[in-house]
Amino acid sequence: MSTDLDRPLAGLRVVECATFVAGPSGGMALAQLGADVIRVDAIGGGPDHRRWPLAPAGGSLYWNGLNKGKRSVTVDLSAPEGRELVTALVTAPGPQAGILLENTGRAWLSYDTLAKRRPDLIHLRIQGHADGRPAVDYTVNAATGVPDVTGPETTTTPVNHVLPAWDLLTGMTATTGLLAALHRRQRTGRGGLIELALADVALASVANLGWLAEAQLSGRDRAKQGNHLYGAFGVDFATRDGRRVMVVALTASQWRALCRATGTEKVFAAMEEALRADFSQDDDRYRWRKVIEPILRPWFEDRTAEEAGRALDAARVLWGPYRTFTEAAAAGDPLIAQVEQPGTGAVASAGSPLRWSGGGSAPPAAAPRLGAHTHEVLSDVLGLTRADLSRLSEAGVIGGVSP
Repeated sequence: MSTDLDRPLAGLRVVECATFVAGPSGGMALAQLGADVIRVDAIGGGPDHRRWPLAPAGGSLYWNGLNKGKRSVTVDLSAPEGRELVTALVTAPGPQAGILLENTGRAWLSYDTLAKRRPDLIHLRIQGHADGRPAVDYTVNAATGVPDVTGPETTTTPVNHVLPAWDLLTGMTATTGLLAALHRRQRTGRGGLIELALADVALASVANLGWLAEAQLSGRDRAKQGNHLYGAFGVDFATRDGRRVMVVALTASQWRALCRATGTEKVFAAMEEALRADFSQDDDRYRWRKVIEPILRPWFEDRTAEEAGRALDAARVLWGPYRTFTEAAAAGDPLIAQVEQPGTGAVASAGSPLRWSGGGSAPPAAAPRLGAHTHEVLSDVLGLTRADLSRLSEAGVIGGVSP
């Protein structure tokens, strides 16, 4: 059951003017921690409002998934009065307000402009490249070197990834930056501008893993590994029923567990002696992976995935089954719950993966309909009256429906 213990950011207000993955995923993480995240879009929605995948009824499952638990405000961003409303929301007073997460690059939303209204403003701006050039996850990934080592060993062309990993890492880095800036403001009273480039997050991640240093010091690029784990033993195996499982041995104890489960201790002991190898060492397991794999393969081919899984679990082997999205959605993981999404119906949705002592984890919330909270937010935060809201609505300055 969700309690206040798993809403540590309750009372914090963040205005989000961002589209696609990086900014909205960061805002979603803050909302799942209890912050009041107000997403601002143009009337009719931003460029991601109809992004695939779509529900049968036509709504964007992508947009819904990344905007869970937020409040949605729609404004005519081209109108001076609409821009003034957004500016007022961002710079509204209060020790838990004055926080902006954006990736628009609009001049009227610049830090210098907004800080004149609220000097302690915390403004985190997400960019493509640090020099202002545009970028998305897939263009950034191409320049990291990762596609060059992705895919089957026989493939000579780069292979793109499906998961927008750099976007998601940028979103989490944005939340870290915002919370660090908030902590500093609480200590010193100072706000500030934080700029975060998607390309920098990607490059820093690759460098932090030692991959750039490896290429620099070795003087050569890493070859494709297929499904083999680089630097240790790990690869997928087919089972008798046509399923596949991924098995990994990163440590000596995990290697012993795999040998014990598959009954191959004596075979590998003899191989070690013949090859003058030590399979308790990850570099030898990696070096001889093409010899190790065919010894293990028959054990998996003789068993169903369920039978293999029971034996691997009993021996505490590090492994996991391959699943489709359909199978993952139906697996019964407690993180996933059915949420009634307005305009879509019941959908599989994820709550926060953080589990708090005594409070569990926050369950998933529905995403709002576009503009659903426009009147509510402008009334709550800016004190606009019903007459004010009616006038703005009739003039086409704000969207949403009056409650």
